[in-house]
Amino acid sequence: MAAERLVVIGGDAAGMSAASQARRLKGPEELEIVAFERSGFTSYSACGIPYWVGGDVPEHDDLIARTPEEHQERGIDLRMRTEVTELDVAGRRVRSRDLASGAEEWTSYDKLVIATGARPVRPALPGIESPGVHGVHTIDDGRALLDSLEAAGRRRAVVVGGGYIGIEMAEALLGRGFEVTLLTRGAQPMHSLDPDMGDRLTGAMERSGIRVVTGAEVTEVLTGDSGRVRAVAAGSAEYAADVVVLGLGVTPGTDLARAAGLPLGASGGLLTDTSMRVRGHADIWAGGDCVEVLDLVSGRHRFIALGTHANKHGQIIGSNVAGGYGTFPGVVGTAVTKVCETEVARTGLTERQADEEGLQYVTATVESTNTAGYYPGAALMTVKMLAERRTGRLLGVQIVGGAGAAKRIDVAAVALTARMTVEQMTALDLAYAPPFSPVWDPVLVAARKAVSKVRAAG
Repeated sequence: MAAERLVVIGGDAAGMSAASQARRLKGPEELEIVAFERSGFTSYSACGIPYWVGGDVPEHDDLIARTPEEHQERGIDLRMRTEVTELDVAGRRVRSRDLASGAEEWTSYDKLVIATGARPVRPALPGIESPGVHGVHTIDDGRALLDSLEAAGRRRAVVVGGGYIGIEMAEALLGRGFEVTLLTRGAQPMHSLDPDMGDRLTGAMERSGIRVVTGAEVTEVLTGDSGRVRAVAAGSAEYAADVVVLGLGVTPGTDLARAAGLPLGASGGLLTDTSMRVRGHADIWAGGDCVEVLDLVSGRHRFIALGTHANKHGQIIGSNVAGGYGTFPGVVGTAVTKVCETEVARTGLTERQADEEGLQYVTATVESTNTAGYYPGAALMTVKMLAERRTGRLLGVQIVGGAGAAKRIDVAAVALTARMTVEQMTALDLAYAPPFSPVWDPVLVAARKAVSKVRAAG
């Protein structure tokens, strides 16, 4: 009996996790695995690129979990620098092009995994393709940016975009000795925070030496006589720049899926069931940044691009492809980052999102310290909590503070997943010792205050 063939499109977190898990469960005599990756790297941490650029991580090799050679040694026919250009669902085949030679061929499949990731937003602005303007999405992007930093005549950098990548790159460039200006068209960086928490982040960034300009709609990248970037224009204002980094977010990389007629959600991400099988297609799975996931708090499907999800998707897909069983129930929207000495975390819904869902809620905000107040090095932190007005069900938590603040969000993520009320949270048996927490952990203090708000609301 001939082996079945699994084709995987995409060689990073979801794709190669799926391929590796399927190989663990089925040998080459039962399952042939062919994977296509258009870049020169596999299984690497894109989230680590800002820290490599900033010098915290010495080499890009440190970001790579498994090389192409290691995958190939495990019996995976991994074809590097090869792009899939067409998906023929009816014919159960994909067309690929070798990016070096230009040669094209069709490869048939019995089972297919789509792990095409996300595509960075790069608006069609005048000058945006000029030398010195960089996205930071792949290892190749990071290498090009480092080369550009070395070539910069002066040390002025503009970061366009105030999301996770934007603020992380602002920190990285500051660490490289650049004068950094961050431009965001919103009223604050990190639109995934409520305005009051975003204001705290803005203040922390400015105290660290990063100039933050809000309400800045970039209209053009200006160049000098050499053709290299010299400034960024936002309205009538110009911001001098020797290097520009784009951190405008990403969208699902689903052009292939769209052309093939596969089902997409409101954000353009692929729609799957809990087994990560594409809806309506028994032998096609999808995972990672090209899919929408179920938000367990709102009950809606959302596009949330995170490596944690992608790796979980891959494990589940690989098990199911190989005849096992696994499901991905959904997420609560947990994310964490830092800029210099300030940590930022969020999970669940913000006020804006709760309003969009038509939920009635109360909020509670508390100021505390990450350790006992008398312990040396105690740093301030702010915790904001949202709870449903009638039931007291936890809806969301945001944290901004010093070292040790952000990972407290994991407590809230577990509580959200378990659909706990804020009153139930007050009884959680959290660890205490003066070097780690006050007697009442700030998350519990916020929960107690939220309970009082719920009771006062009737």
